[in-house]
Amino acid sequence: MANSFYLDASALAKRYIPEKGYEQVNAILDGVPVSRIHFLNIGAGEVLSILVRRRNAATLSIANFDQAMASFNAEVVRGMGVSKASVTSRLVVTSLPFVVAHSINSTDALMLRSALAIARRLRRAGDDLVLVASDQRLLRAAQAESLTTFNPETQDHATLAALMA
Repeated sequence: MANSFYLDASALAKRYIPEKGYEQVNAILDGVPVSRIHFLNIGAGEVLSILVRRRNAATLSIANFDQAMASFNAEVVRGMGVSKASVTSRLVVTSLPFVVAHSINSTDALMLRSALAIARRLRRAGDDLVLVASDQRLLRAAQAESLTTFNPETQDHATLAALMA
């Protein structure tokens, strides 16, 4: 059995901004084959807005912002092999019940619905999916829906290593 990893935007942004949990995210992105990495395509805009906010707040220098943007574009925006789940009208409609059931925002509901579909497909092949996020509401909702989760800000490298094995 091999786990794939689905990163929300705040987790993915840790690849480009050294903040709590970035070592764990780097371990995932450097240690897992790119074909087993997933994210929601609209998450790219969220990562970009996180980078811009950090630049505007001067917590990310212009030079580091430029480097982060170049890496982000190469790895994610133009990256080959990374699975970018698309937001479709069907996904929007089928995600709406999660907003009510789990008191999560609409983007998290989209991600949860998408992750469940990917997990279902992977499980049929004997594999599984790990949702990587730091948002407690999203993590609780994913766990309630029987998804394996990993919080890079609070869980240790031993736990991650077991998930990556």
